[in-house]
Amino acid sequence: MTKDTIELSPSHLEYINTNLSTKTAEEILQWSLTTFPGLFQTTAFGLTGLVILDMISKISPGAHPIDLIFMDTLHHFKETLELVDRVKAKYPQIQIHIYKPEGVNTEEEFAREYGEKLWDTNDTFYDYLVKVEPASRAYEDLGVKAAITGRRRSQGGARAKLQAVEYEADTKLIKINPLFNWTFQQVQQYIKENDIPYNALLDQGYRSVGDYHSTVPVKEGEDERAGRWKGKQKTECGIHETSRFAEFLAARNQQPQAQS
Repeated sequence: MTKDTIELSPSHLEYINTNLSTKTAEEILQWSLTTFPGLFQTTAFGLTGLVILDMISKISPGAHPIDLIFMDTLHHFKETLELVDRVKAKYPQIQIHIYKPEGVNTEEEFAREYGEKLWDTNDTFYDYLVKVEPASRAYEDLGVKAAITGRRRSQGGARAKLQAVEYEADTKLIKINPLFNWTFQQVQQYIKENDIPYNALLDQGYRSVGDYHSTVPVKEGEDERAGRWKGKQKTECGIHETSRFAEFLAARNQQPQAQS
């Protein structure tokens, strides 16, 4: 990442969020597209991310103005990877940057390098390897200064008080959450009305789809993300909690860089 970063003071951030609190998702996206250099969309191709992708394609028909970043953890459901191909077919103008855990390309290679079922033996290290480190590498490689995410308040957990814009003081990264105040029902309706491809698992009781080993269908009345990390005191994979991984990231940054 270049040294030029965008910094937001707490008062400026509050001012922005107050102004955006009554704006539509499309208006927030339009504002983001014209305001931030180094803007990307991070996505795991969940429903909200797909809505955002479609909205941007309509704001700028013919040429998608921002690239997408997808973290291939090597442990996705096959339905998720099939969805990526279907999304590419519907939106051929998009560019997707795919990042995997460093130094490995398959689930088998990952297990040989780090041990079987690392998510059970050391889930913090697992999250770092499959999400946090690849994201940090992507942001550095691509010069990401601001990222559009698909997070919403209605997903519950740590997201219940989400604002339209966040600022990570430790990474200097700005995160824009254009659908922060949408409900799951609103997202579903948009997907249906605009004929957007979505993950086939959603028709089998899933709502939020992550890695196959830590995602189960949601029961009636449960939070949307209740099927993620069932039975654990955990609601995030770490990609939105970078301060928790500061020690890992500091060690990575101290490693000598390979010469090109």
